[in-house]
Amino acid sequence: MANREKNKKTLLELAKLPENSCCADCGAADPDWASYTLGIFVCLNCSGTHRNLSTISRIKSIRLDFWDDELVQFMKSNGNRAAKNFYEKYVPVFYYQPQPDDCEVLREQWIRAKYERKEFTEEKTERPYTAGNPFHLFILFCVYEGMLWKKGKDNGQFLERKFVLSVHDFTLKYYKEDESKGPKATISVKGLNATFQPEKIGHAHGLQITYSVDDHTRNLFVYHKNGWEIVNWFNAIRAIRHVYLKTAFPTASDGDLIPWITRSYLKEGYMEKTGPLQREPFKKRWFILDSLDRKLLYFKTQLDAIELGVVFIGSENHGYSVRECVPKGTRGNKWKCGVIVETPDRQFVFMCEQERDQREWVEALKTVISKPMMPQDYTSKIITLLIRCANVAKHKWGVKKNNTLCPFQLKPISADGGEDRDWMAQ
Repeated sequence: MANREKNKKTLLELAKLPENSCCADCGAADPDWASYTLGIFVCLNCSGTHRNLSTISRIKSIRLDFWDDELVQFMKSNGNRAAKNFYEKYVPVFYYQPQPDDCEVLREQWIRAKYERKEFTEEKTERPYTAGNPFHLFILFCVYEGMLWKKGKDNGQFLERKFVLSVHDFTLKYYKEDESKGPKATISVKGLNATFQPEKIGHAHGLQITYSVDDHTRNLFVYHKNGWEIVNWFNAIRAIRHVYLKTAFPTASDGDLIPWITRSYLKEGYMEKTGPLQREPFKKRWFILDSLDRKLLYFKTQLDAIELGVVFIGSENHGYSVRECVPKGTRGNKWKCGVIVETPDRQFVFMCEQERDQREWVEALKTVISKPMMPQDYTSKIITLLIRCANVAKHKWGVKKNNTLCPFQLKPISADGGEDRDWMAQ
């Protein structure tokens, strides 16, 4: 007869071993659950997905459930390292492996890919996100295409659109109903990013695709009703980005390139902002902190297609800093938890709704400011400065009436100068 306490102690000791001390699927620390058919230790969140794979994986709590001697011995003989060596032997370098804070669809499809579909047990398995080709053939001539539900630029309606991802010319195109008229947009892979945003988009499979057009940031919000399909799209984008980066930077290692394939944003949320004189009324805006590009972008709402402005976040050595504050003499702000960002050219004042938000924004901005600037960061800063100068010129010479285009054919502006005047006067 099994000794309950002895087996529990053995399992807890196994879970503390370095190879088992993190979840086998998402890397969360101190897993309390185990699959006694796969021989792996997993966290609570991943255990839920395993329960849906009952023909493959059976789950028990290592603390609360009863374990037979045979099952404990099986866990001893296997473990996370052995499972990784088998089920993850040939994971493509571009394939996204979920982290503890990632959304459910990423975690679920990673687990299904490993244990249900066994996508990574053989070296040249044909994979859906490489258009059914081994990766070496995908690099040569792949076109990945399919239908996604896309949010309209100026409304909240999602409509089904055809998307085509091409390695040949490094582009992502999408089409309206009549494909004979050509693509509605052709997007270069060069500055393309994709990140899952289920809460923001309001769909469990929501994906935000971001790219640059005319030196401005453009967002596409899409989803697919099938979780497998949307994760395939995500990894297809990562695959083509990896090919592009290897082509653009042939001497760079995969370790250097992986962070640039796609990235999640360091911090997002609403803050109130004022203008350069700090006497203008505060306006509520949605902010995104892109730590890799060192940019603080802001939008009118969280589902806006185009940003209203951008603040370059340099390093401490270049005169950038951030701190909490309670600014005096401001007007129009409903929120009272202030954040001040100092740049060499201007002081930015933002207001947060709660002290927790204030602390999180300050911490996130300090993370970026504490990092030394890389050579490409200087290019990003120059581009931001050029946009600023062009928009200042636009306000000075190009405003005649509402929605008048400036002589440089930049985006339409309103006669009152709008919000661009605030940030362009840094």
